[in-house]
Amino acid sequence: MKLDRRWMWRILFLFALTVAVVLTQKHSELDQSEVDEEIGLEEEETDQLVFGEEEEEEEDEEDEEAKQTDHKTKAIDEVSFQVTYETPVPIGDVHFAETFDDGSFGRWQLSKTVKEDADDDLTKYDGKWSVEQLKENKIPGDKGLVLKSRAKHHAIAAMLDKPFIFKDEPLVVQYEVNFQDGIDCGGAYIKLLSDTGDINLEQFHDRTPYSIMFGPDKCGEDYKVHFIFRHQNPLNKDIEEKHAKRAAVDLKKFYTDKKTHLYTLVLNPDNSYEIFIDQSSVSRGNLLNDVVPPVNPPKEIDDPNDSKPEEWDERPKIPDPDASKPDDWDEDAPAKIEDPNAVKPEGWLDDEAEYISDMNAEKPEDWDNKMDGEWEPPKIPNPKCQSAPGCGLWNPPMINNPLYKGKWKAALIDNPNFQGAWKPRKIINPEYFEDLHPFKMAPFKAVGLELWSMTSDIYFDNFIVTTRKEVADRWASDSWGLKKLVASANEPGIFAQLMIAAEERPWLWVVYILTVGLPVGLVVLFCWPKKPNDYVYKKVDVPQADIEEEEEEEEEEAACKDDKDAKAGDVEEAATGMSQ
Repeated sequence: MKLDRRWMWRILFLFALTVAVVLTQKHSELDQSEVDEEIGLEEEETDQLVFGEEEEEEEDEEDEEAKQTDHKTKAIDEVSFQVTYETPVPIGDVHFAETFDDGSFGRWQLSKTVKEDADDDLTKYDGKWSVEQLKENKIPGDKGLVLKSRAKHHAIAAMLDKPFIFKDEPLVVQYEVNFQDGIDCGGAYIKLLSDTGDINLEQFHDRTPYSIMFGPDKCGEDYKVHFIFRHQNPLNKDIEEKHAKRAAVDLKKFYTDKKTHLYTLVLNPDNSYEIFIDQSSVSRGNLLNDVVPPVNPPKEIDDPNDSKPEEWDERPKIPDPDASKPDDWDEDAPAKIEDPNAVKPEGWLDDEAEYISDMNAEKPEDWDNKMDGEWEPPKIPNPKCQSAPGCGLWNPPMINNPLYKGKWKAALIDNPNFQGAWKPRKIINPEYFEDLHPFKMAPFKAVGLELWSMTSDIYFDNFIVTTRKEVADRWASDSWGLKKLVASANEPGIFAQLMIAAEERPWLWVVYILTVGLPVGLVVLFCWPKKPNDYVYKKVDVPQADIEEEEEEEEEEAACKDDKDAKAGDVEEAATGMSQ
């Protein structure tokens, strides 16, 4: 039985549609599981997220009053569940932790000085700070530090609970940033201020010594995450900034999506480091190998007193000294000549100028012959030349000269005296030193933000300085993890997400059109009711294919019949001969 081709296409289309639906459902399930895994919520912590209203009804009134007293709780209107927020409490070896949930600056001190080596009026640290909630995806009770002014200098700092000394423990620095209005040009990095004795935070400015600078920065289309540490030369005691290599991933989305992102730096005693954004690694390396300029200078350097000998020959090729110019080589022949085969077009007006004076023009009234010179009417195209192939003196067009060879030069040959490119000799670097432990940098005892930005409302929250990555991860799950969960729940619908993606990547419109247009086209082509034909076969009409098949069968039957008759005749003749 033959299956109609139209039905085959219909079955294929329905099968593809079913597969797409199944994959979409699986993708949604995976996304939800990935959210739980990424924020690292344990089973007990997940119980703090109360979905629906059934569990609220089962709780006793006494429990509700206790929660309102001990915890900061509120329902999020934008999402379909309630979030119970508790101010995170660090557990473990912590040098500094700040949440701003009490709504005040607390131990943070505003700078009252100016930038060094600049005009006081232009470089005052007069940018405004505030402690407030996020603009979007708010979690009631959760607040952060917000940079409020644009195009101004900002500086604020806080002392650590105890100084951090670089010995045998790792350093983990972590905090949250949200560019609530995007970012045009500016930074959101922090400085770990070196322990140089008595630090006056009111005098914190751009030249205040720091041990490490870490965090996001952007200007123009340059998106980066700084990791800079200050290293002291053990010989001359000079301080030099060392910049870690750039992240190998695209960082643009972290600056443009208006979401809260988590920045983490892990620095180990073995000199290895790793940078995380939203708990995903974006860069890693070693202080000895992956910073610019290098920590340790080269052992040997070029001798500054060495010079290239006068007889040193660096030419790999030289003109052939035995070559001579051919006798017929004409260096004076021009590159272009007049076309000898060109003929002046018929009707060319030799006696007419291409441009003539405009006889209708009048000298301006304010024309001063003494100041402006003798007035002459402007030139206009000669109207007689419009109907002619040309006017004035006719010159044949120029063509390439077939005899042109240019200036003769001898062919190049290998230089027998070639000595290679000269390099100065190497000498021992008098400034060489080897520091195998750059991790052991200057201790620090304060955290500061010293920023200038063309965009306001940059949100900072949940700073922590510790010696254990798991402590920072737990701190993140109690704070940033909830922000991420709420932001995910408040994501726009699939249609809005597609439109946003297409604005960032216009080529997606082609994909959308093909994705929608192709199935619609197939449906119209194979599922639309077929238009009835204007003619009907007559009962006496026989399909052509059937006629051809019947004719072939008749010919085969006739051939078989002839063979049988011939064989029968042979048998009969043989029988007759035997009887005789």
